[in-house]
Amino acid sequence: MIPGVTHRRRFSDLSEQEILALAISSEEDDARIYRTYAERLRAEFPASAAIFDGMAEEEDGHRQRLIDLHQKRFGNVIPLIRREHVSGFYARRPVWLVENLGLDRMRDEAEAMERDAERFYRAAAARTSDADTRRLLGDLAAAEAGHGEKADDLVATHLDEDTRDEEDRAAHRQFILTWVQPGLAGLMDGSVSTLAPIFAAAFATGDTWNTFLIGLAASVGAGISMGFTEAASDDGQISGRGSPIKRGFASGIMTTIGGLGHALPYLIPDFWTATTIAIIVVFIELWAIAWIQNRFMETPFFRATLQVVLGGALVLAAGILIGSG
Repeated sequence: MIPGVTHRRRFSDLSEQEILALAISSEEDDARIYRTYAERLRAEFPASAAIFDGMAEEEDGHRQRLIDLHQKRFGNVIPLIRREHVSGFYARRPVWLVENLGLDRMRDEAEAMERDAERFYRAAAARTSDADTRRLLGDLAAAEAGHGEKADDLVATHLDEDTRDEEDRAAHRQFILTWVQPGLAGLMDGSVSTLAPIFAAAFATGDTWNTFLIGLAASVGAGISMGFTEAASDDGQISGRGSPIKRGFASGIMTTIGGLGHALPYLIPDFWTATTIAIIVVFIELWAIAWIQNRFMETPFFRATLQVVLGGALVLAAGILIGSG
């Protein structure tokens, strides 16, 4: 195989046996994805987990019908052909990516999966000449199109309005605890704690490049420290705050961003231009933090403003005074 060259089959070149084999492997993959979602949700969202269990059973039924037809027409040996072997064929997003994005993202992904499957079966039916195969593929296309109704039935069975509201509230709370809270803490720390050293260095040296290097070092160092501290402080098992790795990344990355915001202007060679822009960035950062606190943490806006903007302004002033002295 030549490096960099992909050897995929075109869908139009597949035989009817290969189309059936592709459908079988696709149904198997989709069932596994739904079961993975269900297992991921079972502890916190049992009603939604039951819905994905039901959808996995549906895919199992489709796969068995396809296998029965393959055995009837071509025998027991099913060729190994999967989505990634076919050029232009729809691909599934990695399960780890979707499941880490939360309950609503899994629901949206499931809807997209059913639409992709419907289009595949309609295209596959148009490529077959055998009456039984065309009929089955057409039936499966209709079944995938009707999965919205099936999902509604499963929702009605397992997920009444109160249960869904409860799960949505739990998902929102988990999002806040895992991502927003540590990210906000990191942004506050990075924005405020680096103010004094960056502006002290700026006014003490008058050198924009060295000020940028100091700001970069302070931001990256604070990000690494905050990330490890957050990850090591709580494994999330008892507190319910979620994965320490996710929280560590959220805290560390936002800490670094918070510091870099007012360090990057010092890439501008002119001292007063860089400093003016950096001070403007500082106040934008502080107001953004106050807004996030009010929006996601339900902190009264006046109190958030007093805590963040006033506190940050005092730290900024301290850095300028120390550097000027």
